[in-house]
Amino acid sequence: MKYSFSYIIRIQFLGFRFSGWQKQTNAITLHDMVDKTLSFVFEDTNYKTIGVGRTDAKVSANTYYLQLFRDTKIEEVSFITSLNSNFSPDFRAISIQEVSTNFTVINAPKVKEYHYYFSFGEKNHPFAAPFLVNIDEVLNIELMMKAAKLFEGEHYFHKYCTKPSEHTVFKRTIDTCELVENTVLTANFFPETSYILKVRGAGFLRYQIRLMMATLFEVGKGNLDLEFIAASLKEDNDRMYFRNIAPSSGLQLYDVQLDF
Repeated sequence: MKYSFSYIIRIQFLGFRFSGWQKQTNAITLHDMVDKTLSFVFEDTNYKTIGVGRTDAKVSANTYYLQLFRDTKIEEVSFITSLNSNFSPDFRAISIQEVSTNFTVINAPKVKEYHYYFSFGEKNHPFAAPFLVNIDEVLNIELMMKAAKLFEGEHYFHKYCTKPSEHTVFKRTIDTCELVENTVLTANFFPETSYILKVRGAGFLRYQIRLMMATLFEVGKGNLDLEFIAASLKEDNDRMYFRNIAPSSGLQLYDVQLDF
């Protein structure tokens, strides 16, 4: 169906109680909730929505873009107000901008920045569970910081992807990758010290960030070294993906630079 108007909506969401973005049978997903909310706003189903990309179950987003197609023009200010009034507390709409109906958010050039939040040592307050993963062993943070920098640049990420297709491109470029102390996401129930893995690039493979984080945890525990990380990224790696995946709740799509 051809629609007359197209809009890009920036939203934020807490993904902890959802099974990711993509609609699924017998699961509550972010896309389902967005479309159900829009049905209340419009009082009909004459619209179509597309997300900027998939997210795993329990993953949150500080920035996420949604493309909305509609037959009738939208009054943008009142629409955002109405959308937020109908959204559950897990969601917030930030802005809306009209774009060409020929524009497709999935195919548009974009750079994504992911954050992975974690702490180690004493178990966290339960309220921190949707945001912060806790490792109950002592981690060598300084060594993990050095290991994180090895992911920067162009590498072969066969070992950091699950269930690839025959068309999957494993040669990817990471613009920046750094592990720093967390001063971005804070709360009075967080531990005194926590950390963020910040990863920025144009495109990521399935579970790539979580596999990278799990590997860095093993470095921090002393089970892997820097030479292992460097070898895993070479073209002649054994191309067998790592089985250990970091929990999804610590992952956040922090920013998306979208060209529209």
